[in-house]
Parts: sequence; C-alpha cells; structure tokens
Amino acid sequence: MEQNETEKTGGAGALKPAKAIVEALLFAAGDEGLSLSQIASVLEVSELEAKAVIAELQEDYRREERGIQLMELAGVFLLATKKEHAPYLKKLVEAPGASPLSQAALETLAIIAYRQPITRAEIEEIRGVKSDKPLQTLMARALIQEVGRAEGTGRPILYGTTPEFLDYFGLKTLEELPPLPEWADDGESEREADLFFEKLAENLSDRQPEYGKLKENG
Repeated sequence: MEQNETEKTGGAGALKPAKAIVEALLFAAGDEGLSLSQIASVLEVSELEAKAVIAELQEDYRREERGIQLMELAGVFLLATKKEHAPYLKKLVEAPGASPLSQAALETLAIIAYRQPITRAEIEEIRGVKSDKPLQTLMARALIQEVGRAEGTGRPILYGTTPEFLDYFGLKTLEELPPLPEWADDGESEREADLFFEKLAENLSDRQPEYGKLKENG
C-alpha cells in the first residue's frame, strides 16, 4: 500500500513533529534560511502542505510569545529575533561580564562596517574562510542586521551594521570610522589581504580595549 504524504512525516498527528523538523531545519540553515521548495523536499510533502506546517509554526511563535520569529524574506524562510527584544540584546552586549568579540568576529564586523551592504559570500571571499559562526555571533549581539537581498541567483542576504554597533564602538555615525589606506581596495596579493585585516582590526581595537587583550592571548 502506497504511503500518503501525511504518513511520510509521521502518520496521524504528524503536524507537530513536522513543525519540530522545520524548526530544526531553519535553525541549522541559519541566516541563509530555506525556500519553501527546500522545506517541502526534505519533508517529502507538497509545497502546499509544507506551507501549512510553516504557518502553524509561525502561529506558535506568535501565540506563545517566543523570543524568536519565523520570517519570510524574498521567498526564503528564516528564524530571527524580535525587534522588541533589541534593548535586552543591547544590554547583553554591554554587560560587564560579556565576553569580547573573537578575532574572526572582529574581522567580519570590520568588513561589514566598511563594505556594507555586503553578502556572506562576499565576506568569505575577502576573509578566505567560512564566516557562518562570526555572522551568527554578530547577529546575536545585535551588531549587524539584514538590510535586504542582493540581486541575482538565490538573492543572498545583505548585511549592514546596527545602531548598537555605533554605540558599542562609541561612534555617532559611520562617517567616524577611520579611513582605510589606498591599498585596502586592491586585493591583489596575500600580503595586501593581511594588511587589510590588520588595519581593520586596528581601527576597531581602538574602540574595543578588550580586543588588545584577546590578540595578546592569541
């Protein structure tokens, strides 16, 4: 006997586990999110059924007053913190016991600050390494935010800094960021890339004393 779509996701009462699966998928996907077709493919259901699961999960977040929300942006679904909780995220960043940003997070933040709006792929091309974790850290600390979608295949997320970023580094506007040297835009050699990171880190470390300690400790 052929399985129907409901049985594929767990049989009777399958909506609840299907929601848990979608939640886990979106968490794993991070800031890139997932399209409806991707979710439907993993659940092995139609897009209409996947849409129903997503709608139920969205309602759960609203009804239970959860700290995160399920958003749809340019056809992609992703989990995000709620705007009304931004003041508390800011307190976390400014708390005396808050750990300083890692070198990877500082490099990523510096690139975003100077090159925004910028996509994750562009950040990784400059850094030469994956930047998922630094981006997640910066998002969690409300230092960066999604500012839109780039044109082209997949319409990747564009990142920019937040007002909290300005507060964190004691800036009034982005214009107060120290200017970069002429070689910063060349990107023609590995040495220039190293100098680029050194300059960005230096600019931000002046406004985050903890970075100096972190750098000394390796």
